[in-house]
Amino acid sequence: MPAPSVLPFTVTPTGRKSASPSTFRLTEKFVLLLVFSAFITLCFGAIFFLPDSSRLLSGVFFHSSASDGAEAKGAVGSSSSGVIEGDVESRLAKIREDHAKALQEAKDTLQKQPEKIKNEIKEEKDKVREDILRGKDGGLPEVAFNKPFGAVGREPTDKDTLEKRAKIKEMMKHAWDNYKHYAWGMNEVKPISKRGHASNLFGNIQGATIVDALDTLYIMEMHDEFKEATEWIAKNLDFSVNAEVSVFEVNIRFVGGLLSAYYLSGEEVLRKKAIELGQKLLPAFNTPTGIPWALLNLKSGVGRNWPWASGGSSILAEFGTLHLEFMHLSHLSGKPEFAEKVMNVRKVLNRLDKPQGLYPNYLNPNSGQWGQHHVSVGGLGDSFYEYLLKAWLMSDKTDEEAKRMYYDAMQAIESHLIRKSNGGLTYIAEWKGGLLEHKMGHLTCFAGGMYALGADGADSDKTGHHMELAAEIARTCHESYDRTATKLGPEAFRFDGGVEAIATRQNEKYYILRPEVIETYMYMWRYTHDAKYRKWGWEAVQALEQYCRLDGGYSGIKDVYASRPGHDDVQQSFFLAETLKYLYLLFSEDDHIPFDHWVFNTEAHPLPIIRKEDATLKEKSV
Repeated sequence: MPAPSVLPFTVTPTGRKSASPSTFRLTEKFVLLLVFSAFITLCFGAIFFLPDSSRLLSGVFFHSSASDGAEAKGAVGSSSSGVIEGDVESRLAKIREDHAKALQEAKDTLQKQPEKIKNEIKEEKDKVREDILRGKDGGLPEVAFNKPFGAVGREPTDKDTLEKRAKIKEMMKHAWDNYKHYAWGMNEVKPISKRGHASNLFGNIQGATIVDALDTLYIMEMHDEFKEATEWIAKNLDFSVNAEVSVFEVNIRFVGGLLSAYYLSGEEVLRKKAIELGQKLLPAFNTPTGIPWALLNLKSGVGRNWPWASGGSSILAEFGTLHLEFMHLSHLSGKPEFAEKVMNVRKVLNRLDKPQGLYPNYLNPNSGQWGQHHVSVGGLGDSFYEYLLKAWLMSDKTDEEAKRMYYDAMQAIESHLIRKSNGGLTYIAEWKGGLLEHKMGHLTCFAGGMYALGADGADSDKTGHHMELAAEIARTCHESYDRTATKLGPEAFRFDGGVEAIATRQNEKYYILRPEVIETYMYMWRYTHDAKYRKWGWEAVQALEQYCRLDGGYSGIKDVYASRPGHDDVQQSFFLAETLKYLYLLFSEDDHIPFDHWVFNTEAHPLPIIRKEDATLKEKSV
C-alpha cells in the first residue's frame, strides 16, 4: 500500500477513477470551500465587530467612484452621507470617552487600600444576592401564600353571644357605610358635618380609614366591602406625596394595616404597597445614632422631631413601635435593612444607663442621650413595652434579647410606678425626675392585656402574680368607666385629692372612641373565660350606642361626666381598626385569631408569628 500523500492536488490515490481535466476532485472542492468560508467570515467579522465597522461597511458595500458621486449628486445623497459621517464621529468619540473612563477607574482602583477593595467587592456581592432574591426583573421575591390559621373562627354556640357579636358587626357596617357615603377616599369622616376629615398625621396620604379597617372587614366576613376597599387601594393609594407624616402613625396604621390584610387574604397588591411605604419610611433612620425622626417628608426624605419634645428628642413609644412591622417587611421583601434598622434601635438603648432601670420617654437622636426623665406606661411610652413582649412572641420565642428587656422593664415598673389606692385600686403612675404623678391615662389601660399576654413567659414564680396585676388593672380601668355618667372612660383619671379613678381636669374628661380598656377585656376573657369581661364589654357597647352613635357614624364625646355630652365630630380610623375589632373578638370563639398564631400590632392589626423553621429557610435562601 503506497504511503499517503500530503499533496492532494497532485496525487491520486490508487484504485480511484481519475477526474477529468475540466473538473475538481472532491478533496479540492472541500479545501476551496474552507478557504471561501474563511474569507466570508473575515469580511463579516471586520464589518460588524471592528470598532469603526460603520465606516468599513460603508466602504465595502456603498463605495462609489468620483464619477459615480458626481452622477449621484443630490439632496438625498448628501443627507445620507452626512448622517453616516456624523454617526461614525459620535461612535468614535464614545469609544474614546469609555476608554478614558476605564483608564481612570483602573488608576483609582490601584490607589485604594486592599481592605476597601474587599469591602466594595462584598457590597457588590450583596447587591447581586438581593437582586437574585427579588427576582430577575428586580421586583419582589415570590412568596407562597398559605391560608392563615384562624382568620375565620367558629360561630359562638351560645345564642346570646352570637346576637351580641352580630350587633357589633352591625355597628361596623354603620361606621363603614357612613364613611363610604360621606368621605370615601379621605382619611376619616366627620359624622355630624357629614364630610371628610383630614389629619396632619398622614400628610397628604389619603384613605386612612380604608387601610385601617381592612382587616376588620375581613375578620367580620364583610367580603364585598373588603373587595371594594382593596380595589381602591390598588388604584388610588399613593405615597408619592410632598408632605410631612408621622412615622409612627403611618407605620402602625398604614404599614400594619396593609401587612395584616395581606396575611389574611393573600392579595398581592397589599404586600407590594406595604413594602413600598416601608421603603419610603427608611430615610427617617438617617440620624447620627439611627434613632428615627418622628416626622418625615416622604418626597425629600428630610426628617425632624416634634418641636415640643424635650429639646428635639425622639419619643420612646414612637421609635420603639416599629419593630413588628419592619421585621415582617424584611420577611416579605427579602430586604434585611428593615430588620437592621429596628435592631439598631435596640443596640442604642442597651448601651444607655437606665435611671432606676426605667426607660425615659425622650431620647435625642443626635447625641444618643436621654432627654427629660419622664417615664410613662401611657402616652409617650406605652407601646414600646408592648412591642418588646410581642417581638419575643412573634419570633416564636427566639428573640431572647426582647424577652429580657421586657421582663426587666416590668420589674422596674412594678417597683417604681405601680401603686394601690386607699380604696384598693391598682394603678400605674407616671414618674417625673424621681417624683410620682398619681395619674393614669386611658392609653395605659392596655397594660392589663399586656400583663396577661406576658404572664406565661415570666419566671414560674411570677406567672400568677402577672395575671393578678392584669386583673387588677382591668378592674381599675373598668371603674374609670363605671364612675362616669356615660359609662365611657375619660382620657386620664387621678388618684389624689381624695378622688380615685376620676378625671379632675376638664381637658382630661373627653373620650375619643379609644380601644385600650376593651382590648384588656378581650385578653382577660381569652385567658380566664371570666364572664364579667364580656359583661363589661357589653356595657361599653351600650354606652357607645347611646352616646356616640349618630346618623353619620360614630363620634367622640367631650365630657364623659355629662348626661348630654357634646360631640367632637370625628370618627377615628382606630375605632374601626381597634375598638370594634376587639369587641367582636371578645364575643368570638378563641380559635378566631388565636394568640398562638397571631400577634396584634398596637393598632390591633394581627400579624402572624414567624416560625423558627420559616426564619431558618429565609436565612438559607439569603
